[in-house]
Amino acid sequence: MKKLIIAALVSGLILFIWQFISFAIVNIHTDTQQYSPNQDKILEFLDENLEEGFYFLPNAAPGENEMEAMEEAMGKPWAQVYFHKEMTNTMGFNLIRGFLIDIIAGGLMAWILLKMGNPSFQTALFSSLAVGIIGYLNFPYLNSIWYETPTKMDLVDAVMSWGLVGLWLGWWLRK
Repeated sequence: MKKLIIAALVSGLILFIWQFISFAIVNIHTDTQQYSPNQDKILEFLDENLEEGFYFLPNAAPGENEMEAMEEAMGKPWAQVYFHKEMTNTMGFNLIRGFLIDIIAGGLMAWILLKMGNPSFQTALFSSLAVGIIGYLNFPYLNSIWYETPTKMDLVDAVMSWGLVGLWLGWWLRK
């Protein structure tokens, strides 16, 4: 149990540190956080016309024929909008939640590896990489197929973070 707890804590710390490097130091996610010089006008317009929520525009109105609406939208602009009525500073709470999720994810990875008996260093590394790539394929990449979002940085995050976790677990679990 001690081995699993230490594996989870250190793995969580590795994931958390990589996320900090990825978003705050290197910021490989600039494609998903672009600046618009018209942001004040856009936000004012959204605030006047939308309730808080997530939107896909254009979209068929309730009761409207979805196929006809889609055909009419072809060749025209479209957007996904995640709109909030006010920005709040929840950074501290979000960091704590993120770190706890990282510990749980790292602990689950360690638990899977421990269920294999005595996995080799290579098995721990490649299993961790596989988990990272499965996560990438299942959410960011799958969404990019439908919503044309950039995902190269998500692939880098998956390979780097879970590769580092795999290196740690490959060493630690064999001690």
